[in-house]
Amino acid sequence: MKKTYKIDVDCANCANKMEEAARKTSGVKDATVNFMTLKMGVEFEDGQDPKEVMKQVRKNCKRVEDDCEIYL
Repeated sequence: MKKTYKIDVDCANCANKMEEAARKTSGVKDATVNFMTLKMGVEFEDGQDPKEVMKQVRKNCKRVEDDCEIYL
């Protein structure tokens, strides 16, 4: 399952850090962040609950870029 989320991030480098953090999150098959459109696309592994996985994605992204935001 794929979902797209609106994000708030200040720079392209921060967007790259968020993308990497999201990709490393358990339950995420793939993730992409588009700085120009301020969107994050997330593909979830089979059987995962997107809401629960995205809570962890948000937490992991805040660790690498504390002023970012993902709107769930």
